[in-house]
Amino acid sequence: MKSEVYDVIVIGAGVIGLGITFELSKVPGLKTLTIDQGYPMSGTSGATQAWVWVHSKTPSHYGRLSKESADRYLELQDELGDIEYIRSGGVTPIFSNDKLFAAKTLQDEMSKANIPVEILTKREVLELEPNLSPNLIGATYSEIDGTINPFKLIQRYRKQSEENGAEFSFYNKVIGLEKTSFGYRVMTQKGTFETEKLVIAAGLWSKDIGRFLDVEIPTYTSRGQILVTEPTERLINRVIVGMRQLNNGIILIGFSKEDVGYDRRTTLDILQNSAKRAVELVPKLKDVKIVRTFSGIRVIPDDGLPIFGEVPGEENLYVAVTHSGMTLSAILGKRMKELVTTGQTSEQMDAYSVKRFEKRGMVSG
Repeated sequence: MKSEVYDVIVIGAGVIGLGITFELSKVPGLKTLTIDQGYPMSGTSGATQAWVWVHSKTPSHYGRLSKESADRYLELQDELGDIEYIRSGGVTPIFSNDKLFAAKTLQDEMSKANIPVEILTKREVLELEPNLSPNLIGATYSEIDGTINPFKLIQRYRKQSEENGAEFSFYNKVIGLEKTSFGYRVMTQKGTFETEKLVIAAGLWSKDIGRFLDVEIPTYTSRGQILVTEPTERLINRVIVGMRQLNNGIILIGFSKEDVGYDRRTTLDILQNSAKRAVELVPKLKDVKIVRTFSGIRVIPDDGLPIFGEVPGEENLYVAVTHSGMTLSAILGKRMKELVTTGQTSEQMDAYSVKRFEKRGMVSG
């Protein structure tokens, strides 16, 4: 049976893969297919607090990329319809003099990227967020930080992409990749597809996908567990590191980072610790009930920075893998479209190439 042929295949339908798919779908005449072993929202993108967080992304070039993505969401709100992108501002409470000293270093680094970060006094913090603990001594604050509705974002990425002509294949695991004279052959549980250009944006599974072509994508996993409260009075107005309150009064709480592989179970000890920390931050939470919990597995590049770009020595093979996918989806989609269609990006992205790991002896091909 003859394989169907595409101009670009994207592997992965999470927030990064769908952001790329959406941008590519706007290119006239470009035939694309996005493949996922599950379904949109079935992975990390469906288990998130969905911050669009900028002000602690160091070094400065990473902060700049995050700010560009936050700004791009303002445009996407017009292009996609209401995705509930809210630039509420973000607060990182400070309880020790050491952290207060480190805040000045952060502020200086972010100023290189023109990201406004204020160091607030205790009085100033409690004026912004009266329900925070009186034990804090200050905070960092940036007006750029905010949140998005992940369900609306992903639904509208997909819907608009389909309207633009993009094709999708869900519940279809990739079981092999081959390089061909034309480009790449993608073998899946539901058949084989040919493509000139291939984008790996499969989140947790990108490392496994890359190995089909002997390409190492150095990442590790980190589990985050989230508490969901009953609807309650307005207790916080901005994103507070570890928690956000939705418009319906529900508060999402999560602080954990666990090295447990792909285990998505929730555990009582971690949930209890998160609840304790939440009450220490916002004492009024002690009387608020927890109604459910969930967890998600983050993918994190080994040095914490995004992996993005064409794979050195592998023509027309591209990678987009990162933590903070909700924050970065908007800009990585735009930059990948530029790279795939023109061979270059409008802004410098060399710092995120997978080749940086080769220089450190972290990759073996």
